[in-house]
Amino acid sequence: MLVIKNGNVLTMAENTDTAKGRSLKGVEILVVDGKIKEIGENLDYPSNARVIDASGKTVIPGMIDAHTHLGIYEEGMYFEGDDVNELTGPITPEMRALDAVNPYDMGLRDACVNGITSVVTGPGSGNVIGGQSLAMKTWGRIIDEMIIKEPVGLKIAFGENPKRVYKSQSKSPTTRMATAALLRKALFDARVYQEKQHKKSEKEDEQGPDRDFQKEILVKVLEKEIPLKAHAHRADDIMTAIRIAREFNLDISIEHCTEGHKIASELKEYNTPVVVGPTMSSRTKIELRELSFETPKILYKEGIEFAIMTDHPVIPIYALPVCAALAVKAGLPWQEALKAITINAAKIAGIDHRVGSIEKGKDADLVILDGDPLSVETRVEHVIVSGEEIELKE
Repeated sequence: MLVIKNGNVLTMAENTDTAKGRSLKGVEILVVDGKIKEIGENLDYPSNARVIDASGKTVIPGMIDAHTHLGIYEEGMYFEGDDVNELTGPITPEMRALDAVNPYDMGLRDACVNGITSVVTGPGSGNVIGGQSLAMKTWGRIIDEMIIKEPVGLKIAFGENPKRVYKSQSKSPTTRMATAALLRKALFDARVYQEKQHKKSEKEDEQGPDRDFQKEILVKVLEKEIPLKAHAHRADDIMTAIRIAREFNLDISIEHCTEGHKIASELKEYNTPVVVGPTMSSRTKIELRELSFETPKILYKEGIEFAIMTDHPVIPIYALPVCAALAVKAGLPWQEALKAITINAAKIAGIDHRVGSIEKGKDADLVILDGDPLSVETRVEHVIVSGEEIELKE
């Protein structure tokens, strides 16, 4: 049992009613069995409970990075720790990040001790369909025990990356046309497979199709059990992703969305959630020419739900709050920046029932800091993951 008292608690709960995320002062947070059991004043708890006095400190929910490659693109390794892209064919929906995550990746510890307690990690963007992402805690020994939700989405990719990979192999796709065509064909074939499976279930004696692991995951996408997570930087690629999602009536989020500011009204019209970034990087390829920290501000003004990401290891995971702070510098309201790395990230990942805000019944993922969460001068003093206080020093 754990009690946190006397802190300035920024709950980030949806019923926010102040400029800084419903700031609660003078309250106690009671943690029991890894969950937030109660928030209030003068709570009852046994005298032997572990008590953290957070006087003069700020308490926030554990931060969340909604797009990383933590654990599957390991720190300080090359081929040995690079399990991000299975570049033997452009259509690989059956790949699962779950089977590649190393819980002992140093990047996961970097995340945790810096207050980033949950992440989405998954395949890269080398393939048209790259595989299944998952949401996980950043603290643990065994990946199966760290999972929050799996799968959390199916990675697809548009633009330069699939073109570059398969041009070097003299295989399709080498154009944006082929990328879109391969994705459509995979979805259409999955729909045919789905229809045959339904017929088989209706008629016990009818021979259905043999099991196909690729098509099975795509059927889950067609049935909206799993959303698409679409790597797209340029405005035209973003619109192609949305076009295909609408053709097949699929759920989708746009990942990166570098030129999202150009088509913000369309993103709003189609109610498309966005994960922006990594913005704190150089323009390493043509489709990053419009890279700007003003994109989050423009999306916010348009009323679009968005999160901010690092795309670790592109940007080190510990820089997540710095990325949010630089968006504030470019005009994004402070509260919206903090939402983009807490509750918004949780909502887009579909894990807000467990993490992203400090509310009764949610996982006790809590961070105690000595100042503004978005200030580079602020130090993390305590990190609690699922009710367990983490040792911040080796």
